[in-house]
Amino acid sequence: MNTILIIAIVLLSIMVVVSLVRGIIAFLKTTKVDLENNTGDTVTEMQLLQNKAMFDRIKYQGLAILVVAILLAVAR
Repeated sequence: MNTILIIAIVLLSIMVVVSLVRGIIAFLKTTKVDLENNTGDTVTEMQLLQNKAMFDRIKYQGLAILVVAILLAVAR
């Protein structure tokens, strides 16, 4: 049981890093012009990708914390 939970933690941690890198890459692709011309009415494709990647990162972090809590509960 512990082995499965540890593997889940490792996989979720990798997914966190991947989604973080994807979000940073999308952020870097957003040009200065896009940021200056954004009046709040339009959302560019890169901004949507940033939001999705960062939401995924938060989701995977939460799942990893949940698995750690389960691992700690099982270990007692």
